[in-house]
Amino acid sequence: MLHSQRRQDAGEVHHDLLVPRPRRRAHEQLPVDDPAWPAGALECRSGTPHVEALMTPADTDQARPGDAERYRMLLHIGHKLAATLSEDDLYEEIYRETARALEASGFYIALHDQSRDLARVVFYADRGEVNRVDVAYRGSDSRVIRSRKAYLDNDDLRDGSLMVLGDDADVAVAAITAPMIHHGRVLGAISAQSYEPGVYTEDDLDLLQGIADIAAVAVANALQFTELERRRREAEKMEEIGRALTSELDPEMVLGKVVEAALELLDVDGASVWLTVGKDGFVCRVAESGGDIRLPKGLEWDIKGDIARTLLDERHPVVLDNVASSDVVPDHIREHLATGSAVGVPIEADGRVTGMLTAGSRQPRRFDALDTAVLQRLARQGSVALQNARLHASLHSLSITDPLTRLPNRRRLQIHLDHEVAAARRGRALAIAVFDIDNFKHYNDTFGHVQGDDILKAFADVLCHENRAMNLVARFGGDEFVSVLTDTNAEGVRAYVERVRARAVANDVLVKFGIHVSAGIAEFDPDKRATVNDLLRAADGDMYRDKAERPAVGRRAKSH
Repeated sequence: MLHSQRRQDAGEVHHDLLVPRPRRRAHEQLPVDDPAWPAGALECRSGTPHVEALMTPADTDQARPGDAERYRMLLHIGHKLAATLSEDDLYEEIYRETARALEASGFYIALHDQSRDLARVVFYADRGEVNRVDVAYRGSDSRVIRSRKAYLDNDDLRDGSLMVLGDDADVAVAAITAPMIHHGRVLGAISAQSYEPGVYTEDDLDLLQGIADIAAVAVANALQFTELERRRREAEKMEEIGRALTSELDPEMVLGKVVEAALELLDVDGASVWLTVGKDGFVCRVAESGGDIRLPKGLEWDIKGDIARTLLDERHPVVLDNVASSDVVPDHIREHLATGSAVGVPIEADGRVTGMLTAGSRQPRRFDALDTAVLQRLARQGSVALQNARLHASLHSLSITDPLTRLPNRRRLQIHLDHEVAAARRGRALAIAVFDIDNFKHYNDTFGHVQGDDILKAFADVLCHENRAMNLVARFGGDEFVSVLTDTNAEGVRAYVERVRARAVANDVLVKFGIHVSAGIAEFDPDKRATVNDLLRAADGDMYRDKAERPAVGRRAKSH
């Protein structure tokens, strides 16, 4: 177990850094028969089955290597560590090689992030029991990291800055600790510890520093290799995501894939796409959300203050280390996030911010520059894909929408009728109504095309107001309109026609020009009117009969 040891006048106080104590891996026997190890350099004690490769206080007096042996020893360690690029394997190899050369009943490796002054214990072993943990502390609190010098303490470890191995009843009392320095930068520290006092010498400290110097190069290489592998995997994933996004033409599916990618790439508990609402301020609404922290769609956030300035004006990422204590997140948003950390980046399109992409974790987490870079890249790809999908949807909508009345056009009507006729053949009721504005050409020629367009738009509004969500109203062409009524028989469509006529005679524009409409209806009949063309011809014929019987206004449309 790791401790931070501090002294008080009344005696010792040990503060556990790992609560609860992590589950330990089974004891591991460390091999001592490596043929590459310098012959005679060490005489490790045998007979202790699980830790026989660890130097003991008694062994250290008998196995002090000379300069030549020490050189060969370090050369051997250099070869061993240089061949290891996996971080986890490297940390264990550093431990194994240190334990061959020095008393290391306790041992740990800490890495230091200078930019954040954060040191993390990434590996430790206690009496041969190996653990991989992630315990963090302030790097500047460590004397070795702060001074960049190796340190020896043979008497109860009075240096309060040291992480000390042991449990509450038995704590290491002697230690040697050396910094790992690479290209002038402190990468971290290595500490070998003992449960017996007075076991280490200055030669041991020099040897550990030699090991630390070799380890620093190996750790730097391993970290670089890990980073290159991470970037390679990220690039492959980004390429895969890019292909998936650019091939997707449904805006909703694009948003879903962006969220899935954020969850995977950042390994977070939740991710959401927010899109701006309106033109004033910076009001965002959840358009898509996924993961364990799933925000309800439609949830709105009127973003103000520092967050708005960072995202909207500076267009930089926002990182919240602790959402629970943040005063910039409103309560109605925070209640869905609970505790933990969050990060957000702006989504931009055509030179303006159109939303934000956010990710969050339930547990406190420090999102770093790499995390925000990944999220920013994903936001850019998602924005382009979303614009493409929206453009495609817009073009598709234009291809099936009448530009004047904004009603579905004849092409859309045909697609819809094909679907509904197929359903009618399976037993679903179906009827249609065809409307024609009487003497429309006369009005158009008399009052002009602008007024004619107003008449068409006014009648389209009448039809829309009488239309149910499950039905369709379309402009068939010229001054003809078609209403498709599902689950409706002849009586139902007659009633619908009368409602349309009643609303038409109350419309200000239509009344102003004295507009009347003729109507015809047709009901699906598997024996007589079983195709789309059959229905349209029947309704059209009924409409012309109704028109021929005018000038009587309000005459009921006849049914076939």
